[in-house]
Amino acid sequence: MEEEETELRNPFPSPPSHYANYTTHNLRLLHLLRDRLKDQDVDISTVNQHDLLSDQTDIPPWPLTQLEKPRVDWILEEGHYDVFGDMWFVKETIPSLADLGGHQLYPADPSTDRRPALLSILRSLLVTYSNLTGAILAPPPPPYSTVPPEWQRQVEWITVLAQNLMAAANDLRPVQARGNLENMMQRQLELRREETASIHTKCDGLEARLLELRATALDSASHHTASDASQQGQSTAPVVTIEDVLRWAEQPT
Repeated sequence: MEEEETELRNPFPSPPSHYANYTTHNLRLLHLLRDRLKDQDVDISTVNQHDLLSDQTDIPPWPLTQLEKPRVDWILEEGHYDVFGDMWFVKETIPSLADLGGHQLYPADPSTDRRPALLSILRSLLVTYSNLTGAILAPPPPPYSTVPPEWQRQVEWITVLAQNLMAAANDLRPVQARGNLENMMQRQLELRREETASIHTKCDGLEARLLELRATALDSASHHTASDASQQGQSTAPVVTIEDVLRWAEQPT
């Protein structure tokens, strides 16, 4: 038994020893046993499988019902199941100190204000530390005394009080996680807003610069057009030479 427990707690456990029972023949026998009990209102685990399967061969000595799949309804009813020697709960919950077998001194209902109880625990812890100091300074008990020393009782009570403080702090872990997640998402939202505003500012600057460049290009184009027109007008005007003037002067009036 100890070897099985050790094997189950091994980080890489071997398959359970009964895995070899899941043969095709045994599964066929289980299916046949179900068919023969289909019309009978009896529990399959209470019948004699050897009598019902007397016409079959190689009937195992162990009950064929061991090959049945786990009952999910039973697991849901119990709320937990075992895997490799460890208990796993169907619904993941944080067990309270009372569920773990401890002496819980604060309200179990999370909706109840626990601050008064925690303040009382803290005051009790301080008083117990003071009592522990006095118990340590007290003279030792007689050698044959069966009464436990006073400091031992104070240490046990300090342990109970410290367990309650740690358990109450652990109960606040989900609240702390939600608060941290909210702060993280809020910071991410602020960063995205800042980045978006920076992008908008940069786009506005680029748009203004493009408008300036467009206006400059239009002015330059208009100047070039005017200069081209003036040059074209000068080139099309008639050129008068001296010969033309003399010929005009010699013409009869």
